[in-house]
Amino acid sequence: MKALVTRLDSFGDVLLAGPAVRAVAARADHVTLLCGSRGAPAARLLPGVDEVLVWDAPWGGFQPPDVSREDIDALVDRIDADTALVLTSFHQSPLPTALVLRLAGVRHIAADSVDYPGSLLDLRHRRAPHAHEVEAALDLAEAAGFPRPDDGRLRVHAPPRTEELTGPGPYVVLHPGASVPARAWSPDRGAEAVRELAAAGHRVLVTGGPDERDLTAHVAGEHGTDLGGRTEAPELSGVLAGASVVVTGNTAPAHLAAAVGTPVVSLFAPVVPAERWRPYGVPYVLLGDQDAPCADSRARDCPVPGHPCLNTVTATDVAAAVEKLLGEA
Repeated sequence: MKALVTRLDSFGDVLLAGPAVRAVAARADHVTLLCGSRGAPAARLLPGVDEVLVWDAPWGGFQPPDVSREDIDALVDRIDADTALVLTSFHQSPLPTALVLRLAGVRHIAADSVDYPGSLLDLRHRRAPHAHEVEAALDLAEAAGFPRPDDGRLRVHAPPRTEELTGPGPYVVLHPGASVPARAWSPDRGAEAVRELAAAGHRVLVTGGPDERDLTAHVAGEHGTDLGGRTEAPELSGVLAGASVVVTGNTAPAHLAAAVGTPVVSLFAPVVPAERWRPYGVPYVLLGDQDAPCADSRARDCPVPGHPCLNTVTATDVAAAVEKLLGEA
């Protein structure tokens, strides 16, 4: 049986699909993961994936492409599967993706859907109302005939050794960036946290993407080690795996840290619900005002002056959370 799993969002969303992918892989002969370009680096880290098919959908992502019949026709020609799971967030419709899969000849398609699917779905599943994204995907997989084969935690392939980047000895990672501004702690707060953690005796590494070098340099300052732009996805997994604790917002490194078993201090803006998106399967401390006016707004830019849901979190709060997780370890 050839199976296809789709998750068309970002890096972190694809990581959260990993346990469901493993459930499918335990019963399928071949598993293709269809994802967008932002999620592709994560897809290549997931156990159970035999092939990664990259396509940016006009109904997903932060900057969706225009609709192109030629582009969709080309995707239809590339899909070769007998059965498919369409994984989406609680607020997204799976039906546009299901239509493409049906046109490609996929015989059995399963998805969570509150909308009437007509002939697009063979299994119209209803997700539990407060389920974490990982649990929702596993529930759908089980309903489609793919029961969970293991503990259901996040996993990636074995990370590479990264001592040349990290240096010897224990360290804490602070990742100050986020996929959207509404989920990011302020750079000055991050810099304060680096200074406070360093004063408490911790070695602090600051991570970020190639387009975040100015941010990571500012946050690292004179008291942290700036790794901005120096880690592709596999190397970042290695850096996070070696950390004692990771401090980050609700963004991909929170889920990558969980996938390598590292505790997380989660600076969580409530624009999406923490119950669905918190770090999964590892010890964590959630910081941020979860009852702020922006709660459940899915805003990408903070709609409240001063970004109070996160900027009321202090460097002392973060340092105390790090110590709590270290004590539990």
